[in-house]
Amino acid sequence: MSTYKRVLLSMPSLPVLNTMDAETSTASHSPQFHDTLRQAGCLSLTALGIETLQINVGKLCNQTCEHCHVDAGPTRTEIMTLDTIEAILAVLDQHPHITTVDITGGAPEMNPHFEYFVSQCHTMGRQIINRCNLTVLFMKGKEHLPQFLANHFVEIMASLPCYEADTVDHQRGKGVFNRSLAALRILNELGYGQEGSGLTLSLVYNPLGASLPPNQNKLEADYKKELETRFGIQFNRLYTITNMPISRFLNHLKASGQYEDYLNLLVTSFNPASVNGLMCRKLVNVGWDGKLYDCDFNQMLNMPLRGGEAPSIKDFLFETLANRLIVTGQHCYGCTAGAGSSCGGTLA
Repeated sequence: MSTYKRVLLSMPSLPVLNTMDAETSTASHSPQFHDTLRQAGCLSLTALGIETLQINVGKLCNQTCEHCHVDAGPTRTEIMTLDTIEAILAVLDQHPHITTVDITGGAPEMNPHFEYFVSQCHTMGRQIINRCNLTVLFMKGKEHLPQFLANHFVEIMASLPCYEADTVDHQRGKGVFNRSLAALRILNELGYGQEGSGLTLSLVYNPLGASLPPNQNKLEADYKKELETRFGIQFNRLYTITNMPISRFLNHLKASGQYEDYLNLLVTSFNPASVNGLMCRKLVNVGWDGKLYDCDFNQMLNMPLRGGEAPSIKDFLFETLANRLIVTGQHCYGCTAGAGSSCGGTLA
């Protein structure tokens, strides 16, 4: 019997501490997500391969955003080590079918090994996504990063929840909007967001409060018009992402008395057409400590992989992971509500 299977047999059932399952079991009478899947004709949620490794390289961040499901900030000490990064690179080297490396945080750029990791992934010919908060590019010692990212053709997926200063600053911190615009101008000057440059600049929108995102295509058109007309800024794509009732946003919902209403909104807005495109079906998430999860949200809720899969990147088993049964919870309604939501925007 493998070490991982022995560990699984000794573990209790999936932890519920701080998970949506625990919240809803006492706070509401909402149906369970797995029951909703069955009613929609999906007996189980299984992986459909592995095309992407999504890697949280640490929770350290120069911002403290009120909606952050990672609970990232300037005082966090969780940082991925070089040893773990080398293990990830070994997996990528062994499995060329994993074509995309999606780097997130915190602010990924604050990991001391970020540039080494990016350069190695680029050498391997992988598509690289960097989830950037934009303001990190102005930190001391990071001024060279825009050119570095351009040199390695890294897709920048940048958070900008509105084209109005007050809204952005309310959600992400005072002065963030103006610094974000300044960063976007620098990226535009390097070719990001410009047709034919090969440098992709994507923006990410998430609602300010307890509501679902609007139509992604319409909002993208509005963003492009407003940012170009008012600020001379161009970008390639806009992705809308639903706020997940996890960590800080969950605390906000409870403090404002909106938790029950928001959960009910997610449940009643379930869209079965979103299930086929769920990001967890072609992705494996790697935590800052190298542990593996079905998605970034499961990582933050400490919901481990279901039995039989590798517990960490150093024990990566491609065939097993590519066909695994995915662990779900009530938070999964956030990804399947309305037009659906993933790290790549809407699903249906």
